[in-house]
Amino acid sequence: MIAKDLDIAADFPPATFEQWRKNAEAELKGAPFEKKLVGHTFEGIDIQPLYTSDHWPSAGDPSGFPGFSPRTRGDRVLGNVCSGWDIRQEHLHPDPIEANHAILEDLEHGVTSIQLRLDAAACAGLDADDRSAVGLAGQDGVMAYSLGDLDRVLDRVRLEIAPVSIDGGGSFLPTAALLAGLLEARGIEPSLVRCAFNADPIGALMREGRLGVPIDSAMAELADLAAWTASRYPEATSVEVGTGPYHHAGATSTQDLAFAVATGLEYLRAMTAAGLDVNTAARQIAFGVSLGTQFFRAIAKLRALRLMWSKVVSECGGDPDSGRTMRLRARTSRRVLTSVDPWVNLLRNTVCCFAGAVGGADSITTAPMDAAIGLSDHFSRRLARNTQIILQEESYLNRVIDPAGGSWFIESLTDRLAEEAWRIVREVEAQGGMIAAAVGGWVGERIAQVEEEREKQIATRKLVVTGVSEHPDVREERLVRPKPDLARLRAEASARLVAWRRDHKGKDALRSLAESARNPGRAPGSLTGIAVRAAREGATIGQMAKALAEAAAGRPPAQATALAVHPYAAAFEELRAAADLLAEKTGRRPKVFLANLGSPAEFIARSTYALNFFEAGGFEEVNNDGFADPEAVARAFASSGAAIAVLCSSDAMYERMAEPSARALKAAGARTVVLAGNPGANEARYRAAGVDRFIFIRCDVLGTLRDLLREEGALR
Repeated sequence: MIAKDLDIAADFPPATFEQWRKNAEAELKGAPFEKKLVGHTFEGIDIQPLYTSDHWPSAGDPSGFPGFSPRTRGDRVLGNVCSGWDIRQEHLHPDPIEANHAILEDLEHGVTSIQLRLDAAACAGLDADDRSAVGLAGQDGVMAYSLGDLDRVLDRVRLEIAPVSIDGGGSFLPTAALLAGLLEARGIEPSLVRCAFNADPIGALMREGRLGVPIDSAMAELADLAAWTASRYPEATSVEVGTGPYHHAGATSTQDLAFAVATGLEYLRAMTAAGLDVNTAARQIAFGVSLGTQFFRAIAKLRALRLMWSKVVSECGGDPDSGRTMRLRARTSRRVLTSVDPWVNLLRNTVCCFAGAVGGADSITTAPMDAAIGLSDHFSRRLARNTQIILQEESYLNRVIDPAGGSWFIESLTDRLAEEAWRIVREVEAQGGMIAAAVGGWVGERIAQVEEEREKQIATRKLVVTGVSEHPDVREERLVRPKPDLARLRAEASARLVAWRRDHKGKDALRSLAESARNPGRAPGSLTGIAVRAAREGATIGQMAKALAEAAAGRPPAQATALAVHPYAAAFEELRAAADLLAEKTGRRPKVFLANLGSPAEFIARSTYALNFFEAGGFEEVNNDGFADPEAVARAFASSGAAIAVLCSSDAMYERMAEPSARALKAAGARTVVLAGNPGANEARYRAAGVDRFIFIRCDVLGTLRDLLREEGALR
């Protein structure tokens, strides 16, 4: 009979971390514990293989409770339990009609809000028919320049039900004026508006390299928009702190956090200086965070950001417990998406969405799997939104409030990220604040230092890009997305603008807008109010941006060195593209012959390694079942059509066959002989026999492939 009181714990005495480590070290048989089992982030944070209460003492609930200071566990008491997170889809198609069709389809099938980015021309403050818009119109966004254009994009969209988050880059005030004008024209009750106007002049400056006005004018516009929004639309937000420019350039998690908090602090200062109280100003800011595929780090990053921002609001005199102090929006990072083997992006999306949900994001945007290739099609958008719907409606990720709370590992990582990020924030402040640090190049320099090390790790495959640098499929059928006819679309947009300006003058409002922008003593929110009136009377983005720029006449617009986007897969994808182009031009793909020596048991490990190695560079392999003598290897190579031979076998087999096989391959016409494996003390012998290169774990994969593709004529 089993006893009623079953005490299994009594049969297992408690074990300490030290006891576990001692046993682990015994299993390592002399290999260093820190080297084999402890991971390291680019920030220098150690990731232990096991966490206990010693790593994060939970006494006193240092992370607090959801909805209360220090907000680590969430900004709301019930999190996303009641209604789930906001499923947001981004739309970039330049044609307003096509964009509208895609938006309506998304909303019909589960998307709850829309992220709308205007094209590069509008973000630069230009209308499509401006001469300077050539090359910008239709790039990376929707071609909407007037209230009529925006109405066409959002036709039949119930804006009181499905909020729109709009991104106008440096032209955030004219863009906000168009959206606000549309809300007014449709007669939507202000209390129902939950749209986002997303003023982020520092982010736009670092992404595009310039603004249309001096930075102080842009900050004044931001503060004015915030004051107007707070009084007009209590549930909307006017400002977004986006980590995208820094994250996509290669920033670490702590740099992301630090630059976000430092930027938020600049915006908070600008708004309070314009007359808003701290709590009202804080509620105007939303944080847009790009998430990579480091799952636990992404969760900890979101939690650390809430912790840090709560402290900022408190230190600035606000009350973090007076209500919602921040809105948190997560999205799939551009730097993790690939154009080669884009199907793997489905998994990357899932990881990012899962992390965003567990980390407590208010809204999540998953990128379509073909986002790195071109304009996404119906099927890719469907998969993107259904990823979120499954995780929410079938996996119930929103039903648990802060599921990461109490995890010794995640709580410890959250605190470590915040601690390191605070150190960087102090450095930013020592530079004079985020504007000075960004414009002066300090931010870019710090990111470049990390990115240089990351590129080295990608080149040696210490950092793996699945489907690209590791486990590639050189025979995959590449996805192609048709490019829109931007010349035609620009001509159509220009014709619409001519007709629109003919029917809508709005000159008086534009004159008032310029006068108000020149008046430093204007009432808070008055500039935005005039801009909205101008938009309703027919002013276009280009006209409003010009009026704002003229008000700052005599002072140069803000300029900075734009942060370049560094996708993880870029370098390897360039190699694949070069190999593909060679195959297209000549009808033959770069080829390598796998000179497998001995039995499969002897060569399979290194043969598989070599196959992955060369397919990552776009090479086609000629494989076989192995050879017993050098003459057989040479005969097979001679008929393979390859110029590169790769010796693959065990170290013991190399002792017997590497040198005669290398000589035989050279005699058979091999231009390059490669040996798979680290030669160690045998390198001089093997080279003397004809081996030109060696490939092994942590060698320079990228450099080797580049050199060999040059020899093949695929690269210069």
